[in-house]
Amino acid sequence: MALNLAIRRAASRVVPLAVRASAGSQRSVHRHSAALLYTYANNCSRNLLPRTFPSFLHRYSTKPSSDEKLLRVIEDEIQCAAESLEADQGEEVPKGFPFEIEDTPGQSTITLKREYQGETISVEVHMPDLVTGDENENDDDNDEEGEEKANQSNIPLIVKISKKSGPSLEFGCSAYPDEIAIESLSVKNPENTEDDIAYEGPDFQDLDENLQKAFHKYLEVRGIKPSTTNFLHGYMVDKDSREYVTWLKNLQKFVRA
Repeated sequence: MALNLAIRRAASRVVPLAVRASAGSQRSVHRHSAALLYTYANNCSRNLLPRTFPSFLHRYSTKPSSDEKLLRVIEDEIQCAAESLEADQGEEVPKGFPFEIEDTPGQSTITLKREYQGETISVEVHMPDLVTGDENENDDDNDEEGEEKANQSNIPLIVKISKKSGPSLEFGCSAYPDEIAIESLSVKNPENTEDDIAYEGPDFQDLDENLQKAFHKYLEVRGIKPSTTNFLHGYMVDKDSREYVTWLKNLQKFVRA
């Protein structure tokens, strides 16, 4: 009896020790496994980042320094041009102006239209040829009148006058501050195709002087006169400034994209 009791007591003390030893062994295994997993993950992250992160930076790298410099110059020019445009209030259409103005942003020309005694008059107005200095000062071959015109700014015009049917007249003109110079005159037949080579008539300057004066009067009564074109000069200078700012902004968008 005494021997059996001693054996049971010894067993009762050994079993808890074995259980605690087993549990401690399992916790040690778990801790060792977790440490291995952390070391593996840490090594993987260190191995992966050098391969992926630089490629990401390379793909989304900043623009070349030359592009950045170009953008800064464009932005400065936009600011300067915009300030000049704000300082200039632009040209107001004078009272009694005989034409309707069609001004499409982005286009280098405007179109004037009006009806006059059964005729349709259309004027295509181009950007002015500006003269800022005595560019022809040393040109001795020009006569006095030609030299005076060469030193003046002018606006190229294409004047088309048509009726309900039949041919139309087309004048090529240059509008100076106090004069409209007719440079060409042609009769346009709507039945002619682009392949037809129509007779354009003689040079306008070769026409009889009285005929030239009569055509100048013909255009004047239809609204093509200095009081009209002087306004157009300022209007087109203002349009040129507006189109320049728009052009710069489109250029900025392209370089920035």
